[in-house]
Amino acid sequence: MGDKQSGIRLGIVGARGYVGAELITLVAGHPRFELAFVSSRELAGQKVADHNAAYRGELCYSAPSNAELPGLGADAVVLALPNGKAADCVAAFDAAGVDPVIIDLSADYRFDDGWYYGLPELTRSRYRGARRISNPGCYATAMQLAIAPMLDVLAGPVQCFGVSGYSGAGTTPSDKNDPGKLRDNLMPYALVNHVHEREVTRHLGHPVEFMPHVAPHFRGITLTANLHLSRPMTHDEVYARYRERFAGEPLVRVRDEAPWVSRIAGAHHVDIGGFALSEDGRRLVVVATEDNLLKGAATQALQNLNLAFGLEEMAGISTGND
Repeated sequence: MGDKQSGIRLGIVGARGYVGAELITLVAGHPRFELAFVSSRELAGQKVADHNAAYRGELCYSAPSNAELPGLGADAVVLALPNGKAADCVAAFDAAGVDPVIIDLSADYRFDDGWYYGLPELTRSRYRGARRISNPGCYATAMQLAIAPMLDVLAGPVQCFGVSGYSGAGTTPSDKNDPGKLRDNLMPYALVNHVHEREVTRHLGHPVEFMPHVAPHFRGITLTANLHLSRPMTHDEVYARYRERFAGEPLVRVRDEAPWVSRIAGAHHVDIGGFALSEDGRRLVVVATEDNLLKGAATQALQNLNLAFGLEEMAGISTGND
């Protein structure tokens, strides 16, 4: 696969946040990608290595304007910005006639048919060399993987109860990432019409009702999905469906027991399990856990980058017993 001398140059816009830091760590261990620039207004001028132990280079954080981004020589650019901020960056590349692979981590292009929606385990077969890639939301990834194997036997909307660590609320101070206010607490928010509810409903083509909450732990999502079925099913039949659907997928692990969020922090995969059926076999409850900063964001971005450059999809991603 080559060495860093034949590197693919990657820029990260908005790298001060938690996901940006995870991306830097992943790129530092990747056999082909190397950092072209890492933007952060707050950290501009400081060495990336001083803030990220995995990175050994001399690169410093910078604060380029949008108009300056196309001239920085990146083969790929990851936008790790708050919702609503991506379009100005994309417009700057279009105006300059520069066409790197762009991966947007926000929700801005998840509803745009002109962008490839990059949830590889479900959409890999639809990739056609797109250079504009929308990375799915963290909750949306867990929901879709938990529901997809049962799509053809669903009756009515799927209800999803989600609990995330407070890193999911980002670094901008708010009640949802204040450890003091979260202590001994479970904080509900956006209980109807959450962006991930709309995202999953769109991409699965089936209505989903989502109720998110924030908990005191730092990272990791627990997603419990309640599925009404059009016909009775047995536990063995359900379990076999999930095992078959995700056979050969190194970042989806199907287990009989319910997964714990405490075991997913720092891991690149999604755990799916805890399959429970009502007595009549027409109601199924499934639990999924994932690290919201990794498979819910940075790891998935790296999968999409590998796909876009024709590399092995798991390059730079540990698929061992994380």
